[in-house]
Amino acid sequence: MTNFTKQRDVMFNPLHDDENQALTASQMLVDLDGVLLADALSETHLIIRYDLRYFTLVDIEELLATVGFHLDNNLLIKLKRALYCYTEETERANMGCPKGQSNCTREVFINRYQQLPHGCRDTRPDHWRDYL
Repeated sequence: MTNFTKQRDVMFNPLHDDENQALTASQMLVDLDGVLLADALSETHLIIRYDLRYFTLVDIEELLATVGFHLDNNLLIKLKRALYCYTEETERANMGCPKGQSNCTREVFINRYQQLPHGCRDTRPDHWRDYL
Protein backbone atom coordinates (compact mmCIF):
# COMPACT_ATOMS: atom_id res chain seq x y z
CA MET A 1 0.00 0.00 0.00
CA THR A 2 1.20 3.49 -0.78
CA ASN A 3 0.88 6.51 1.49
CA PHE A 4 -2.26 7.48 -0.40
CA THR A 5 -3.97 4.11 0.07
CA LYS A 6 -6.25 3.60 3.06
CA GLN A 7 -8.04 0.46 4.21
CA ARG A 8 -11.05 0.90 6.46
CA ASP A 9 -13.92 -1.12 7.92
CA VAL A 10 -17.46 0.01 7.26
CA MET A 11 -20.05 -1.49 9.58
CA PHE A 12 -23.76 -1.56 8.79
CA ASN A 13 -26.75 -1.67 11.11
CA PRO A 14 -28.33 -5.15 10.89
CA LEU A 15 -31.86 -3.69 11.16
CA HIS A 16 -32.42 -3.00 7.46
CA ASP A 17 -34.56 -4.42 4.66
CA ASP A 18 -31.43 -5.57 2.79
CA GLU A 19 -30.07 -8.36 4.96
CA ASN A 20 -26.70 -8.34 3.17
CA GLN A 21 -25.88 -4.63 3.01
CA ALA A 22 -22.13 -5.20 2.87
CA LEU A 23 -22.31 -7.27 -0.32
CA THR A 24 -24.68 -4.81 -1.99
CA ALA A 25 -22.45 -1.88 -1.03
CA SER A 26 -19.31 -3.65 -2.24
CA GLN A 27 -20.90 -4.29 -5.63
CA MET A 28 -21.77 -0.60 -5.89
CA LEU A 29 -18.39 0.75 -4.70
CA VAL A 30 -16.06 -1.54 -6.64
CA ASP A 31 -16.74 0.33 -9.91
CA LEU A 32 -15.75 3.77 -8.56
CA ASP A 33 -12.44 5.36 -9.58
CA GLY A 34 -10.09 5.27 -6.62
CA VAL A 35 -11.59 2.16 -4.99
CA LEU A 36 -8.99 -0.59 -5.00
CA LEU A 37 -10.91 -3.18 -2.98
CA ALA A 38 -14.43 -3.52 -1.65
CA ASP A 39 -14.98 -6.87 0.04
CA ALA A 40 -17.88 -8.01 2.21
CA LEU A 41 -16.58 -10.05 5.16
CA SER A 42 -20.04 -10.63 6.60
CA GLU A 43 -23.57 -9.34 6.10
CA THR A 44 -22.79 -6.13 8.02
CA HIS A 45 -18.98 -5.78 7.68
CA LEU A 46 -17.34 -4.25 4.60
CA ILE A 47 -13.60 -3.81 4.03
CA ILE A 48 -12.75 -1.02 1.62
CA ARG A 49 -9.34 0.01 0.30
CA TYR A 50 -9.25 3.34 -1.53
CA ASP A 51 -6.97 6.09 -2.77
CA LEU A 52 -7.06 9.15 -0.52
CA ARG A 53 -6.46 11.46 -3.49
CA TYR A 54 -9.93 10.60 -4.80
CA PHE A 55 -12.03 10.69 -1.64
CA THR A 56 -12.12 10.12 2.11
CA LEU A 57 -14.00 7.71 4.33
CA VAL A 58 -16.48 10.49 5.09
CA ASP A 59 -17.25 10.81 1.37
CA ILE A 60 -17.78 7.05 1.08
CA GLU A 61 -20.05 6.88 4.12
CA GLU A 62 -22.07 9.90 2.97
CA LEU A 63 -22.53 8.23 -0.41
CA LEU A 64 -23.70 5.00 1.23
CA ALA A 65 -26.11 6.85 3.54
CA THR A 66 -27.49 8.89 0.63
CA VAL A 67 -28.21 5.72 -1.36
CA GLY A 68 -30.09 4.24 1.60
CA PHE A 69 -27.70 2.07 3.57
CA HIS A 70 -27.87 2.21 7.37
CA LEU A 71 -24.44 2.59 8.94
CA ASP A 72 -23.78 1.32 12.44
CA ASN A 73 -23.46 4.19 14.94
CA ASN A 74 -22.30 2.67 18.19
CA LEU A 75 -19.86 4.67 20.31
CA LEU A 76 -16.66 2.86 19.30
CA ILE A 77 -17.45 3.19 15.60
CA LYS A 78 -18.27 6.89 16.02
CA LEU A 79 -14.90 7.45 17.73
CA LYS A 80 -13.02 5.61 14.97
CA ARG A 81 -14.96 7.54 12.33
CA ALA A 82 -14.06 10.88 13.92
CA LEU A 83 -10.38 9.91 14.15
CA TYR A 84 -10.29 8.75 10.52
CA CYS A 85 -12.06 11.91 9.40
CA TYR A 86 -9.54 14.14 11.16
CA THR A 87 -6.45 12.26 9.99
CA GLU A 88 -7.60 11.92 6.39
CA GLU A 89 -8.54 15.59 6.06
CA THR A 90 -5.18 16.54 7.59
CA GLU A 91 -3.32 14.26 5.17
CA ARG A 92 -5.22 15.68 2.21
CA ALA A 93 -4.45 19.22 3.35
CA ASN A 94 -0.76 18.33 3.68
CA MET A 95 -0.83 16.89 0.16
CA GLY A 96 -2.33 20.11 -1.16
CA CYS A 97 -5.81 18.69 -1.70
CA PRO A 98 -8.50 21.14 -0.62
CA LYS A 99 -11.76 19.71 0.64
CA GLY A 100 -14.13 18.88 -2.17
CA GLN A 101 -11.49 18.49 -4.88
CA SER A 102 -11.41 14.98 -6.22
CA ASN A 103 -7.96 14.86 -7.83
CA CYS A 104 -5.28 17.09 -6.40
CA THR A 105 -2.15 15.99 -8.28
CA ARG A 106 -2.02 19.17 -10.37
CA GLU A 107 -2.30 21.33 -7.26
CA VAL A 108 0.65 19.54 -5.66
CA PHE A 109 2.87 20.26 -8.68
CA ILE A 110 1.76 23.89 -8.84
CA ASN A 111 2.48 24.36 -5.15
CA ARG A 112 5.91 22.73 -5.48
CA TYR A 113 6.82 24.89 -8.51
CA GLN A 114 5.86 28.07 -6.68
CA GLN A 115 8.16 27.19 -3.80
CA LEU A 116 11.20 26.45 -5.98
CA PRO A 117 13.66 29.31 -6.58
CA HIS A 118 13.81 30.34 -10.23
CA GLY A 119 14.68 33.44 -12.24
CA CYS A 120 11.11 34.69 -12.71
CA ARG A 121 10.84 36.32 -9.29
CA ASP A 122 11.50 39.89 -8.32
CA THR A 123 12.83 39.92 -4.77
CA ARG A 124 12.35 43.67 -4.31
CA PRO A 125 9.47 44.88 -2.13
CA ASP A 126 6.31 46.00 -3.96
CA HIS A 127 6.86 49.72 -3.30
CA TRP A 128 10.39 49.54 -4.87
CA ARG A 129 9.27 47.86 -8.11
CA ASP A 130 7.98 51.15 -9.57
CA TYR A 131 11.54 52.52 -9.53
CA LEU A 132 14.16 51.05 -11.81
